[in-house]
This record gives sequence, C-alpha cells and structure tokens, in this order.
Amino acid sequence: MSHPPAPSPGGPPPPGRRQRLRARWADRHALPRFGYWLLSRGAFVLAVCGALFVLNGFVVGWANAYTVLTGITSPAAVRPQWCAWPLSLIGWAAIPAVVGAAAGYVITEQIQAHHARELGDVLDELRRLAEPPGPPPPPGSGS
Repeated sequence: MSHPPAPSPGGPPPPGRRQRLRARWADRHALPRFGYWLLSRGAFVLAVCGALFVLNGFVVGWANAYTVLTGITSPAAVRPQWCAWPLSLIGWAAIPAVVGAAAGYVITEQIQAHHARELGDVLDELRRLAEPPGPPPPPGSGS
C-alpha cells in the first residue's frame, strides 16, 4: 500500500495547466484594445468565415469557394447556391469590416501614442533641433 506524497513545506503546489489557461483567459481584459477585440469579437467572426469557407470548399469545390468569397465569381454561377450566397455575403461585407476594424484599432493606437506627448515637450524638442550647431572642437582636443 503506497502512501500519498507528503506536502511540501514551501507553500501550495503550482497551478495546473487548466488553472493557468483560465487565468490567462481572465487576463484578456488587460490587453490593449486591439488584442482584446481580436480575442473577443474578431475570433468569432473569423471562425464563422472559416467555417463557411470550409463548408463551401467541400460542397462546391475549393477553387469555386475561393472565387465566390473574393467576389470573382457570382454565387449564382455555382451549384448548389444555398451555401454560396452566405459565403459571398461574408466575403463582401464581413471580411472588409474585420480588416477595416483591425486597421482602425491599429491607427487609433498610433495616434493616441503620438498625442501622449505634451505640447511643451514637443516645442522644446523642435527648438533644440532648430538651434545651429556649436563651433567645431579645437584641432588638438583628442576627439
């Protein structure tokens, strides 16, 4: 009969993989706005787009699914049409919306990062850069 291992005197055991994953998922609110959006809403939209593409790939063929998604081919030109129309709508509306949202978040973050500097600091830096250079060092200075 084996005995359970004695508890270590150094404190509680380290968290397991499940607890670490749960803690990371809870910490997603600490991410920047773009990262949080991508994990919370963007992943769902992209998963729906991917599922529709895979369904169409198996039903109408991978090449047809791609051309319908990108708008090269009309969904009326492929058979069956019942799955091509939602894919076409996703490619026409949802994909550009996701790309636009991602670009908007990235651009907003960059603008906010540049607005974080005080006007006085920016003016002082510009004045420093606009000053003429000082005289050259004397010829025997060792520099």
